[in-house]
Amino acid sequence: MKLIKNIQSIAKEVIRQEAEALHTIIELIDDEFESCVYAILNSGGRVVISGIGKSAIVGQKIVATLNSTGTPALFMHAADAIHGDLGMIQKNDTVLVISKSGDTPEIKVLVPLVKRTGVKMIAMVSNRDSYLARNADFVLNAYAAKEADPLNLAPTTSTSVTMALGDALAVCLLEARGFTHDDFAKYHPGGALGKRLYLKVCDIYPYNAMPKVSESASLQEIILEMTSKRLGATAVVKAENQMAGIITDGDLRRMLKEHKGTELLDLKASDIMTASPVTVSPDEYAVNALEIMQSRSITQVIVVENNEVLGFVHLHDLLREGLV
Repeated sequence: MKLIKNIQSIAKEVIRQEAEALHTIIELIDDEFESCVYAILNSGGRVVISGIGKSAIVGQKIVATLNSTGTPALFMHAADAIHGDLGMIQKNDTVLVISKSGDTPEIKVLVPLVKRTGVKMIAMVSNRDSYLARNADFVLNAYAAKEADPLNLAPTTSTSVTMALGDALAVCLLEARGFTHDDFAKYHPGGALGKRLYLKVCDIYPYNAMPKVSESASLQEIILEMTSKRLGATAVVKAENQMAGIITDGDLRRMLKEHKGTELLDLKASDIMTASPVTVSPDEYAVNALEIMQSRSITQVIVVENNEVLGFVHLHDLLREGLV
């Protein structure tokens, strides 16, 4: 079967219509939107989001976004609410009901039951003259003039608008609560994203070998230490494990080019090392250690605290943790 219209043209038109709808609702953000944000902040409770059909699916996404950004939320399906789920609403909660028309039978049943609980109700609706909008305490205007499908029936533009409005609400609440990087890490501990947010150098280096030699170490001692610890480098330390420098595979290669024969036997670690090498603190985030390695084109970095050598973090460690 071949489409009459060009597939690329259809796709571009859908995205264009949705983009125009999103641009339109920018102008609809008003004082009432701000009042909704403060109502949720001041309630001291959760945001209970309800809807039916595609609005219910969008509602579940908004619930997930709110929870992950510091605003407790849960989803209550409009059809299930009248069969016992209304019991999840507590006295300090705020109920957000999502509906394009605001006049569906399920919504008309749900609204008076929510009002009976005494909590504040927010309507996220495209039709401000609807039953839902007239009976809500606040209205978030999710106006969508037309769906993107040719029949103007399939929820497309309207769901994009609703999703964007939910994101705007979540981010405003995030900023108002002073939600920090550490808060985000607390709520996102899983996967590579979580590790980028919470994994620190101190979580990695204790499990690595710690090659180190004194400033007076011979070439043989240096090579044996680097070979046995297999990190491609060794720290050079002064008394009491204080940092003096680093010797890498590259340093050894350069030294072999510059010195010949018996000269090699007289070389000490202090003659070969790179003084004042790149280091990281044990409390540094691992992802920052990765950025240091990438920017300096190096594969390992020494972990130092108060100039004391604690260990190494290698690029392979960060690859293994999924940060690369």
